[in-house]
Amino acid sequence: MTRERSRRRLRRRDRNALIAASLTALSLTASGCVVVHGERAMLPAATRAEAAKALAQFTDAYNKADKAYDSSLDEDHVTGALADIDSARLKAGHANNPGGNASHTPLTLTDAKFTIPKKVGWPRWFVADAKGNKGGDYRWLLVFTRSGLGEPWQAAYLTLVLPREVPEFKKDADGFGEAVPAGSAQLAVPPGDLGKDYAVYLKNGGKTFADGRNTSGWRADRKAQASKPGLVRQYIDQPLTHGDYAPLALRTADGGALVFFTTHHYEKRTGAPGTTVPVPNKDVQALTKGEVKQSLTLEYISNEVALDPAGSGPVSVLGRVQGLTAAQGE
Repeated sequence: MTRERSRRRLRRRDRNALIAASLTALSLTASGCVVVHGERAMLPAATRAEAAKALAQFTDAYNKADKAYDSSLDEDHVTGALADIDSARLKAGHANNPGGNASHTPLTLTDAKFTIPKKVGWPRWFVADAKGNKGGDYRWLLVFTRSGLGEPWQAAYLTLVLPREVPEFKKDADGFGEAVPAGSAQLAVPPGDLGKDYAVYLKNGGKTFADGRNTSGWRADRKAQASKPGLVRQYIDQPLTHGDYAPLALRTADGGALVFFTTHHYEKRTGAPGTTVPVPNKDVQALTKGEVKQSLTLEYISNEVALDPAGSGPVSVLGRVQGLTAAQGE
C-alpha cells in the first residue's frame, strides 16, 4: 500500500473525529455563530484521550514493523528524525533477515504521562513520557506532531532519559503546558539555535553545553578513536531545523525549557595506503553503497533532548538517540 493510499484510509477512519472537532470549534451565542479559527486561536494541541490513542497506535504499528522488518507498517506513525532512524534500521534488518525479526520482543509503554501545550497554529504537538520494557530504567520521551486537522499523529522524536532527569513542566489551571518559541531570548540558547550550537560544540568544544555523556563524553570518544594507528576518522556535524526536523521546546516549571532537536552527522574512515577499511557489521553493510576499499563514509541522524535554562548557564543534553541511515564505500 502506498503512503498516499494509506493516508486516505486514515482520513476515512478519522472522519467522525474530524466532524466532532469541527463542531467543537463552533460556538453558538445569542448574537449568532462565532467560529474559532485553529490557526489563530490559542488551543490545546490535543485532548488527553487523543494523546493516549496516538501513543497506543504508534506502539502497535512500531511492533508490527519491527516483527516483520517492514517500514511500510509504521510509516504513517513516524516522521522527522525518528522516521529516518527507524526506516534505516528496518531496511537493514530486512536485508539480513528477509523472513522477519526472529528475536522480536513487543514494546510496551506503561505509566504514560502527557504534557500537551496550548499554541497557535500548526503544527500541533505534545510530549509523551512513558516507562518502556526496553532500555532499562530509562523513561521514553516521545514527541508527537501533526500538521493539520486531517493528518494522523506521528512520532517525530524519541529519546531515553533517566527518571530523575525528567523535569517538571509548567502547566496552566487546566493542566496544559506551554510551548516555547524557537527564537525565545529568555533562555540560555534560543531553541532554534541549539542544533547549530551543538554541531559547533562537537567540533570546537566550549562552554555552551554542560559536561556529560552526550557532550564532553562524545568528544572524548571521538578523540580516542582518532588516535588509532592506520585509520583516520573525520567528522562533519550539521543541524537539521526545518519541517519535521524543527526543534520543539516545552516550558519547565523553573522558567527554562526542555528542547527536542535534530542533528546530522558524517563520519569518514580512511585507511592507510594498502589497507582495506573494515565494515563494522552486517547492518552497516546492508546500508552501504559502493565498494569499500580505502574509505567508508557513515551517515547518521541523531535526535537530542536538552534542558535549556532560563537566563544563562550551560545547556544539559539529557538524551540522544542516533541511527545510521546510509553509508558509502570508496
